[in-house]
Amino acid sequence: LASIQLDNTPEGGMHPAHIHANSAAEGGGIIVSFNPVDGTSGTSETTIRELDNGQALTYDQILDLDGYVNVHLSMDQLSTIVAQGDIGANELTGMSQSYTLNELAVPGIDGSITFEERKNGFSLATIMLNNTPDGGMHPAHIHANSAAEGGGIIVSFKPVDGTSGMSKTTIRALDSGGPLLYEDILDLDGYVNVHLSMDNLGTIVAQGDIGGNELTGMSKMYPLNELAVPGIDGSITFEERKNGFSLATIMLNNTPDGGVHPAHIHANSAAEGGGIIVSFNPVDGSTGMSHTTIRALDNGTALSYEEILVIDGYVNVHLSMDNLGTIVAQGDIGGNELTGNSTSYDLEELAVPGISGTITFSERNNGFTLATINLMNTPDGGIHPAHIHANSAAEGGGIIVSFNPVNGSTGMSHTTIRALDNGTALSYADILTIDGYVNVHLSMDDLGTIVAQGNVGSNAAVTI
Repeated sequence: LASIQLDNTPEGGMHPAHIHANSAAEGGGIIVSFNPVDGTSGTSETTIRELDNGQALTYDQILDLDGYVNVHLSMDQLSTIVAQGDIGANELTGMSQSYTLNELAVPGIDGSITFEERKNGFSLATIMLNNTPDGGMHPAHIHANSAAEGGGIIVSFKPVDGTSGMSKTTIRALDSGGPLLYEDILDLDGYVNVHLSMDNLGTIVAQGDIGGNELTGMSKMYPLNELAVPGIDGSITFEERKNGFSLATIMLNNTPDGGVHPAHIHANSAAEGGGIIVSFNPVDGSTGMSHTTIRALDNGTALSYEEILVIDGYVNVHLSMDNLGTIVAQGDIGGNELTGNSTSYDLEELAVPGISGTITFSERNNGFTLATINLMNTPDGGIHPAHIHANSAAEGGGIIVSFNPVNGSTGMSHTTIRALDNGTALSYADILTIDGYVNVHLSMDDLGTIVAQGNVGSNAAVTI
């Protein structure tokens, strides 16, 4: 016995009602006819024994039926549906997953897409957008890969109605015909695009990653410091995806409109330098931004979000493809990130009046060290070799650690220390107790002239 109960039907009205094939989002022909709903009581009762084509239909078969119910306004107005609902296998289980659709080409248009599981394992996809123009029709699709990568259409939705901002689609398969269950969508390697119109598919009004590309909420940001071009600095943020890979977002300040700035992860720390191991999508000078999905090193080796957090690397952002040698922003990442622990020692004036400064050892996440020498009054163009020597300065001793030479024009030297010159590992903690002192020499041709000197480790008091 099928009982329909409606609220607020007009007295005296008669409302035809039927089971239709498929889900309401798909539509389909009538397969079972009910007794019309009496508008005065809002009820209809029908004993169902068979489909309208005469095929037997039991209660248990109705529970798994691929169908939906329409209640129509009247026999003369069947196209006006006053009530509707999915039944049987199309019933929603209550399981759902929503994803954000972000504003893109048209300011103010954003929203969400929600996938709801049906009893038959398929899905109802509901797109809901804000601020779509009345009367517009906006094609929408799932594309392969992440939005940062781009990819072809793999699932087509019913277009979004601009007047309501909504689209409802039952998803049973990929456009290629391969089955696609609700559970499959939760891990799908895809993203959603909503387009401006059929005539302007190139304009994306809303976009969002879904499935395996969903962001988990875990992220790590590293500063990108100004280098060759004054005022250009920013950050790079790595965000974890559900599939374990990463979305890398570079955001720079003061990049010139129209510029295109290649960016990469290089091996080792910035103080050491190294070859490119990961390439990003170039930074757009007009926005200062770049979005890249990272799944692997450039050589094809898989690279997860967790591995990026400990990678032995640094990021360079270059001026242009034609001028890769000019670095506009740079920063250490992963294992080379600084922990915030540092120790400084004075380097006192020696053979050249006025030249003095400090050496600062800063701890990296990987336990190694960034050594920064900062001297005052070094001559422009000079190159000053510097080393840690064994013993204290009063005793003297041989070189045990070599630094990158001090640049006389800036008075600075940056060196990553991982080991003694003989190859023995040397951690930040080891440096704090090292039996040594630092010499900064006048030049490679005059190592005998020491321009600044100071005890370090166990031989000196900490000044900062």
